[in-house]
Amino acid sequence: MFLSTLDQLQRPIQLLQPPKRIISTVPSQTELLAYLGLEEQVVGITKFCVHPKQWHQQKTKIGGTKRFHLDRIEALQPDLIIGNKEENTKELMEELMEQYPVWMSDIYNLEDACAMIEAIGQLTDRAQRAAALSNQIQKSFAELAAFTTSNRLLSAAYFIWQRPMMVAASGTFIDEMLKTAGFRNIFHNKARYPEVTIEDIQTAQPEVILLSSEPFPYKEEHIAFFQQICPQSVIRLVDGELFSWYGSRLLNAVSYFIKLHKEICGLSK
Repeated sequence: MFLSTLDQLQRPIQLLQPPKRIISTVPSQTELLAYLGLEEQVVGITKFCVHPKQWHQQKTKIGGTKRFHLDRIEALQPDLIIGNKEENTKELMEELMEQYPVWMSDIYNLEDACAMIEAIGQLTDRAQRAAALSNQIQKSFAELAAFTTSNRLLSAAYFIWQRPMMVAASGTFIDEMLKTAGFRNIFHNKARYPEVTIEDIQTAQPEVILLSSEPFPYKEEHIAFFQQICPQSVIRLVDGELFSWYGSRLLNAVSYFIKLHKEICGLSK
């Protein structure tokens, strides 16, 4: 037995040997597998797994994150599938669990993300590299905590969709990243990804409105709409991957958050 462990849903997973044919159904975890040096082992990814670019161009696509081509998965003969509770559909993943070893992540905060990184390192025989990555991420976020502690929290709304307007609220990784980055989520009293109205936004009066690059691709043209609703707010387009991806991309998050906070506060150009 190579490994007997639990995934983040507390499901038992057993592998007889290090996996040689891995399918990833989550973009941020696909990028993590690349960081861990698993080019030869990863045989399937989703169409949304855009990093690394070479993988997106060359590796077999098994569908999206919520709809799979089961025939393609069967043809790839995976000995490990890596998924996520929020990103993937429960029914589909349970169907896959009947045929293949499936390891599921369940991530709400930085601690969960680092635990996932280390667990996938163990699963794929890359434990040392994964532990080093986790330690590096935790160290950088400790530096971020020192920065945000010495600066005031900015009230903010983080938009993920335009029609209908939807925001990230409590119980999400984005909400945790907002807090860590020095923002107070004005919709923290709502759950998950609620729809909001113009009246909701105006009543909350956020100091900052953050328009994410994903899943809805906000552009410059949308800034005027929100500026008209909340003329007192600072409006910023932000990199959604750095607020919502919980793999190796977290290495880039801290410097981005500090720069963003400084720009909004007018502390730097």
